[in-house]
Amino acid sequence: MDFQAALEKCGSFGRFQYVMLLLYGYTNILGSLHYFSQTLITFTPEHWCYHEQLQQLNATQLRAAYANISHASCTLLERVDNGTGVVATTGQCAHWIFKHESNYTSITSELEWVCGKSHHAAVGQSFFFLGSVVGTILFGYLSDHIGRLPTLLMTTLSGACGDFMTSFVYSLPLFAISRFVSGLSTDTMYYMMYILVFEYLSPKHRTFGLNIILAFFYCFGLVTSPWAAIWIGNWRKYLWIASLPALGVLAYPLFICESAQWLLTKHRYDDAVKSLKWVAKFNGRKLQEAELKQFVQHYFDKHNQEQKSKYHADTFMGMFRTPRLRRFTLTLMLKSVIITLSNDVIHRNMEGLGTSPFKLFSITSLNYLPAGVTILLLQNKIGRKGMACGALLIGGIITTVTGYLIAHLDPKQNALLLAVMIGLGRYGATVSYDAEIQYAAEIIPTTVRGRAVSNVHVVGLASSSLAFYVIYLAKFYKPLPSIFISCLMFLGAGLCLTLPETLNKKLPENLKEAENFAQDEPCLLFPCLKRKTQSLSNST
Repeated sequence: MDFQAALEKCGSFGRFQYVMLLLYGYTNILGSLHYFSQTLITFTPEHWCYHEQLQQLNATQLRAAYANISHASCTLLERVDNGTGVVATTGQCAHWIFKHESNYTSITSELEWVCGKSHHAAVGQSFFFLGSVVGTILFGYLSDHIGRLPTLLMTTLSGACGDFMTSFVYSLPLFAISRFVSGLSTDTMYYMMYILVFEYLSPKHRTFGLNIILAFFYCFGLVTSPWAAIWIGNWRKYLWIASLPALGVLAYPLFICESAQWLLTKHRYDDAVKSLKWVAKFNGRKLQEAELKQFVQHYFDKHNQEQKSKYHADTFMGMFRTPRLRRFTLTLMLKSVIITLSNDVIHRNMEGLGTSPFKLFSITSLNYLPAGVTILLLQNKIGRKGMACGALLIGGIITTVTGYLIAHLDPKQNALLLAVMIGLGRYGATVSYDAEIQYAAEIIPTTVRGRAVSNVHVVGLASSSLAFYVIYLAKFYKPLPSIFISCLMFLGAGLCLTLPETLNKKLPENLKEAENFAQDEPCLLFPCLKRKTQSLSNST
């Protein structure tokens, strides 16, 4: 009796899985609050160099006073004559007047990190990104050595500590250090919980459980967090709201247990049995002792067979040792770069949408819901390969059309049309990103899933640092970012064809099984087409 058969007897979609999905949803809310905090706390509102004559003027009058002055935000005035500013011949700005968005105070406005200090926020963002790379590698390694559950607690609490520390800083060095600590948990808190849920759900329930929960709860967090920031009105207090709920993860061990599948790969059979008994008890099932002995014997015999064949402990680097698995790993890494970079550029490259960044972020985050529903309706019908390939292909077409419209239409006169197209582009990017997570987790074997998923993701995360340069291509030719990203997405769609289909298949548990997985499968095999062919042959 293998793990999947034992899980079916314990219940693969019962009360235990419902609780796990609710906790997964809570983790997604924490992740969305954490993710948006980096953008929100460093938001730079419209500002002007301070002068006592400007103190009582409203934003419209301030713009009029600086109407004929270039670099108004950093230009010191000598005086204001009849509502028009006169530039001072000497001196520099020491203080500024800020037009706070919805009366919200960010760190850039509170500490006046503008003009000569405008790079301070960017330095903090750089350290946040550096922390995310280090954290993804570190916690991915730990998840395969000390377990999924303790690693989840560690990564979530480290991010919360970083956000909480940030709320007390008043200088750049402390800001950089606290943002590095905060960045350690970026995405890893989500990935750790994702893997834990993934390993306790039956294959037929994974698409619904993982994607709908992600779509609803992550969307809820993203949509509401800007309004929470506006309501509380201060970046320091917002970070308290974003960090303190993370203490809730300390209660997770009261409801869920360590991954039995991971325990089996570590040959901790007694602990794996305890985890399965926990699941069975939660689901109102009971495993017979004979069944448990059969289950343990299966993996004990498997381990002995591996020992006789000079089996080496599975490591992430072992995925590069054999030809097929090496090709799969490199393909997943390249796809991660393509999808992450495309997703980042499409979400940042907001052309023709002149509105409040808070409202814009909230409204555009709604695309997570239709994206999740799309995956739910299609992924189990057209397969993982078809979903991943189709999302990238359609996303590339939408991005190509958007680039064409940008090149030939006046953005001011066609702002709504361009906004709709960019929104559709974000929808396609979200579907591609979410479909990729499940596809990669199913191809990668259990023994190295934590490390490998994290390492594949960190390669993509590193590529997101290039997003600014891709967007900068618009300086040379406005639709160039859209053209570049669409080419990447077409390439990614082609790469998907070289990967095996995982729908309705027993997933590999170790590197040896992964190397032989779907060995004789053709590149153009899609489950939906296969079913049609079989039905036609049966009818004849």
